[in-house]
Amino acid sequence: MSPKDRGADRETGAEEWIFPFEAELHAVSPGLHDAQSAWLSQIDSLEAPDRKTHELVRMVCTVIRRNPPGVARHAMLAAEVGATWEEVAGSIMLTEPAFGLLNVVEALPWARRGWERGRRTFRAQPDGRGKPAPAPTAGSGSRSSVGKAAKRPKTAKTAKTARNAKKATKAQKATKAR
Repeated sequence: MSPKDRGADRETGAEEWIFPFEAELHAVSPGLHDAQSAWLSQIDSLEAPDRKTHELVRMVCTVIRRNPPGVARHAMLAAEVGATWEEVAGSIMLTEPAFGLLNVVEALPWARRGWERGRRTFRAQPDGRGKPAPAPTAGSGSRSSVGKAAKRPKTAKTAKTARNAKKATKAQKATKAR
């Protein structure tokens, strides 16, 4: 059971994990966990396709894998970067010819919940117009740990994976120094 599932809080110093399996993986093999986090961070930092398409593709993959929490998560992340419900639902519908109607029917309610949650975040963006605020540019006083990926709106996921990538890099340097 992950710290999130146990109700871990920041005051006690307990770490929070994005995925339920992370606490167990980290406890057994922190190096593997750090390497996996760095690898996922690199996937998240791809400049093409654009962030919305990236999340829609990953959502479709979770539909095919029949992973309802993954469907909700990637629908939420797609909505956070501006995907409409029609784009989310249409992407899911494209899986039907090859993977069947049952996958679509099971995924739609999860996607709707995730999309609605992401829309609330999207509407709450700092510019107040329901559009992501412009990302900071180089030299604007903000620090970026993912380099060019900072041009895209940050989500909780990309911020966490960027931190994990930094940890993995530090761990690799420390290992080489020994």
